[in-house]
Amino acid sequence: MAGRGKLIAVMGDEDTVTGFLLGGIGELDKHRRPNFLVVEKETSLAEIEETFRCVCVSWEGPGQSEGGSGGGVSKVGFLAREDVGMILISQALAEQIRPAVAAHARALPAVLEIPSKDHPYDPARDSVLRRARGLFAPDELR
Repeated sequence: MAGRGKLIAVMGDEDTVTGFLLGGIGELDKHRRPNFLVVEKETSLAEIEETFRCVCVSWEGPGQSEGGSGGGVSKVGFLAREDVGMILISQALAEQIRPAVAAHARALPAVLEIPSKDHPYDPARDSVLRRARGLFAPDELR
């Protein structure tokens, strides 16, 4: 990725993601994977969590070396992608996968919880903000 910046990934409801896409953050990487996930009612919790953090590998199956169709490539989540520098996730969605969000401790990609149309931002539920507050003494925050 030398010479290029990093992408912003976004996960949320249709209106939230569409707003960011209209703002120009939509991209496909060289493997044609998008940097966004629109979560709908039928989107499973496993799919949401996999898109957020999955570190998967490719494999060869029988017949692949002879031109067959065996084997395949699993998804790579936003946390594992080298081209993603920031993940914007709606707070309501982050609550659904809170253990995965709370387990992320690296600086990059930065994970920021954002409000959505139906769920206003609640600083008390933001794990990133709680960690940041723990770095400073209470008088430094005034």
